[in-house]
Amino acid sequence: MSVTQLPSWQALNVHARRLRDTRIESLFDRDPDRLKYLCQEAVSIYVDMSKTLVDRASFDSLLQLAEERQLTDAIAAIFDGEVVNPTENQPALHTLLRERESIVSDALTMERFGQVGAIRQEIADFSDRMNTGKIRGFSGSRIKDVVNIGIGGSHLGAQMVCDALRCEHLRDVGVHFVSNVDGSDLERVLTPLEPDTTYFIVTSKSFKTAETLLNAKSASSWITENFKTQDALPSHFAAITSKPERAIAFGIDPKNIFPISNWVGGRYSLWSAVGLAISIAIGNDGFNRLLLGAHEMDQHFRTATFENNIPIMLALIGIWNTNFLGCETHAIVPYDDRLRFLPAYLQQLEMESNGKRITLKNTLTDYHTVPIVWGGVGTNAQHAFFQQMHQGTRKTSTDFILVLAHQRASQEHRDMLVANCLAQAESLMRGQKRDTLNDSENPTEHIDLPAHRETPGNRPNTTIVTDSLTPESLGALLALFEHKTYIQGIIWDINSFDQWGVELGKTLANSIMNELSGTNSGTHDPSTKALLARFKRVRDGIP
Repeated sequence: MSVTQLPSWQALNVHARRLRDTRIESLFDRDPDRLKYLCQEAVSIYVDMSKTLVDRASFDSLLQLAEERQLTDAIAAIFDGEVVNPTENQPALHTLLRERESIVSDALTMERFGQVGAIRQEIADFSDRMNTGKIRGFSGSRIKDVVNIGIGGSHLGAQMVCDALRCEHLRDVGVHFVSNVDGSDLERVLTPLEPDTTYFIVTSKSFKTAETLLNAKSASSWITENFKTQDALPSHFAAITSKPERAIAFGIDPKNIFPISNWVGGRYSLWSAVGLAISIAIGNDGFNRLLLGAHEMDQHFRTATFENNIPIMLALIGIWNTNFLGCETHAIVPYDDRLRFLPAYLQQLEMESNGKRITLKNTLTDYHTVPIVWGGVGTNAQHAFFQQMHQGTRKTSTDFILVLAHQRASQEHRDMLVANCLAQAESLMRGQKRDTLNDSENPTEHIDLPAHRETPGNRPNTTIVTDSLTPESLGALLALFEHKTYIQGIIWDINSFDQWGVELGKTLANSIMNELSGTNSGTHDPSTKALLARFKRVRDGIP
């Protein structure tokens, strides 16, 4: 049976029609307890969902949907190591990576937990040695810069965390990131660096990701050309992979290869050895605090009732906005420049996890799954795309993410930042009617200026608040979104842990690369043939 046939889903359709012409702000007057059930706090994260078009009756139907989709069993399944990724026959035990030994359940085997503990210690030892200057380059020089080479889940999470927390945890070793196969990305990072004092971490679960390996190959050439010998390579490279034999074949010392398990998905992997760059950037103590914050959110997710469970609540509100109110896109707008990479990280987390159309029953969905997730950092975003959000014809829901305090920034800056965030959240909800606008400034009698200035409001938005940005609060925030994503996948009856949609593009890219090298001739559509021919003419200098 499709999820659309559930009694709760049917009831939610009725609620959506009932609330269609309701103003969000009017719901505060109707229900004095609105803030009590639509604002929740856990693990240093406060979530205000009251600026959404949901009332008590529709809220109760959302909770009924959670019951009918058996979320209690789904939560137990992921923590107990059950196979939740059936297309690859794997569990998804990223929560084990931040688990504490004293509360490991029987299902989370001590063998797996022992492996996690051993890898944590390897990360700590390597990070400490790097930051204390004990790891030296081929010439004996102290390493000053570490470059993480990866892409997707091997890049986005680690880069986002390092950028968010590095100012609070300054280290002697600079940490940089390269992901794009465009050579200008690698060039931009390497230009100010010196080969003698630069170290590379190649992060690829399969160690056959084409973009990562090409960047790693170019980086290795940069090292060996400087030292005039291949012998320099092991002194300047480490790898994070589930295929150590491939890293060894590349020339990396086995002592500098850190394993990642098959039961850790790429976009959930920053808590694993993929977090080595994080540990170097903010220190191993900072990395452990990040894990602790995520672990505490895990415990909240496992134990809180549905109506008090903020990952579940965020997931349900997202389902409501997407499937019943017709929101086609979802904006992530952090009002803290340290979180500037968070929208891209969440874009991958949600869209790669839940951008699916086939259910776990092998049928096409008859409902929408994940909306387009996008965003940018406030206040810059206000001067870029907020015009569309206020007056455009496409419906967008928004998550505002607000950090209340910043000890290293002036209070005047923080006051203005907070004021802008709260103002945008309120104005998206309230809007401004034309009859409240003064038309005395009309540039011409042919223009109805109030009509152009009117904003309809009733744009649903959620505000997610933390007092300060610490490793603990960031860890909790990221775990919150992980669990939200998983719960939405359960409700939509899809597999949140595979990504088969990206495979065809990889296959075709490999085929085109072989064609460009002259080893075969591919079969393409006329458009692709013409574009390839144009590229070859430019590449080969043919007029």
